[in-house]
Amino acid sequence: MTGTEWVPQFGLVARPCATGEIKASASKGFRNPTMREMYLYPPSNEELKPERLWSYELAWRQRLSRVSYGINLFYIKGDNMIQTVERKNVNTGAIENCGAELEVNYTPNCHWRFTTNHSVLHMEHHVVAAPEYKGYLGATFSHSRWHVNAGLQYIAGLFTEVGANETKENFCLLNIAVSYRALDMLTLWARGENLLAQRYEINHGYPMPRATAMAGVTVSF
Repeated sequence: MTGTEWVPQFGLVARPCATGEIKASASKGFRNPTMREMYLYPPSNEELKPERLWSYELAWRQRLSRVSYGINLFYIKGDNMIQTVERKNVNTGAIENCGAELEVNYTPNCHWRFTTNHSVLHMEHHVVAAPEYKGYLGATFSHSRWHVNAGLQYIAGLFTEVGANETKENFCLLNIAVSYRALDMLTLWARGENLLAQRYEINHGYPMPRATAMAGVTVSF
C-alpha cells in the first residue's frame, strides 16, 4: 500500500557515575492500518492512511543501595493517527504530546519489594485511551512457597471519546494476586481484579468488567 518506508532509530547512553546512567533517544514510528480497522465491523473505513510519528526521550536511571529510581521526559509528534470518532475509524490528523514519568523501587529485604510510578501527559490534540495522569503503588511479598502481589492504580483524565462528544474518565483499580507452590511442579493461584468494583470505560460504549475473581492450578513439567 505504501511502498518503502524508512524507520530509523538513534540512541545514546552515558554513565557519569557507577550507579547511574542517562539515555537519549529519537525514533520514528510507522503503522499501516489493520484489516480490522479498514474492512471489519461497523467502525471500519477503507480510506484510512498509515500513521507516522517521531518520538524523543531523555531518561535518567540510578540505583542507591536498596532504592532505585528513574525519571523520563518525552515528546511525541505525529500525523494521520487512527482513532474511532463517533463510531467510525478515521485519521484524526496531527498529535503532539509531551510529558514526564517517575518510577521508584524500594527493596527493604529479600521478602518485600515496593514500587510506585507516576506519569503526566499533556496532549495538544486529545487521544483516545490516553490519560492525563496515571499513578501506581504496588507491593510484592515472597516467602517460602508464598508469593503475593498487590497493586493500586489511579487514572485521571482518560479520554474515551474525542471530537464533538468528547468524554473522559477517572477511576481507581485494585488488583491482588496470590500463589502458593504446593509441590515443585504444582502451583495454586488466585487473582482478583478491579476489587473496588469501579465502573469505567477505556473506549466509549465498551464498559469494562467490575470486580472479577479467578483461580487456577499451574503444573510445570
